[in-house]
Amino acid sequence: MKRNFLLLAVMMFALSPVLSAQEPTVRSLFNGTNLDGWNFKAGDRVNTWTVGRLASNTVEEAATTMEPLPLRGGPGAGTRGGGAGAPAGAGLGASGVMINATGNDWRDARRGVDIYTTERFGDVTVRLEFLVLRRGNSGVYMMGEYELQIADSFGRPSDRMGPGDMGGIWATAAPRVNAAGAPGTWQSLEIEFVAPRFDAEGNKTANAIFKRVVLNGILIQENVEVQGSTGGGLTGREHATGPIMFQGDHGPVAFRNIEVIVP
Repeated sequence: MKRNFLLLAVMMFALSPVLSAQEPTVRSLFNGTNLDGWNFKAGDRVNTWTVGRLASNTVEEAATTMEPLPLRGGPGAGTRGGGAGAPAGAGLGASGVMINATGNDWRDARRGVDIYTTERFGDVTVRLEFLVLRRGNSGVYMMGEYELQIADSFGRPSDRMGPGDMGGIWATAAPRVNAAGAPGTWQSLEIEFVAPRFDAEGNKTANAIFKRVVLNGILIQENVEVQGSTGGGLTGREHATGPIMFQGDHGPVAFRNIEVIVP
């Protein structure tokens, strides 16, 4: 009996490096201090992304404006330096949020650009929190090409939700149910995404899939295939890897606690 126990212990010890290697990696994409590790989509619009605090957003009161305030911590807070993925609390004012402080009129071509990660991903799970104002409109683009809609759909009946409403996959699928929170409040989003597959010649062999989308703790999309780029993407073409992109040319929006899980 003792010999069998020792043998089992030896086997578990030998397997532990393999098991550890299979554990997913969880990393932050936003350090709360600056926008290092992020790029901006080129065009004729003005970049209005910054890192700061919201002028109004408490537990008791919803935000009604995206006016950014300086980070706490004195001189240097919110400036570049430190890099994406820095440990929580690193640097001055490391509790800031990513704010697109553009005006409400997304039709004004002078204002607002999309922002995307320098790093590229294939299969990935993205977790984040976001805030949109009343009538707000934004989106999360997986691989920079496949949009999951962020919009103010609070209070709309679930049977009237479309692909352009909160949690919809643009031009593809409406959410199963309306799980949208009130505008001006922080909401949570988790996207489990499977990248498209290509053969050695670059021909696509399998479509991209939104495997699971959970909004505010409620499953709203599951196993939805996307035939191609959903419009408004970074390149309009499909690739084996791509960045995480946030839409910033349709109005003000804020993000925080952005992390990825790479299988």
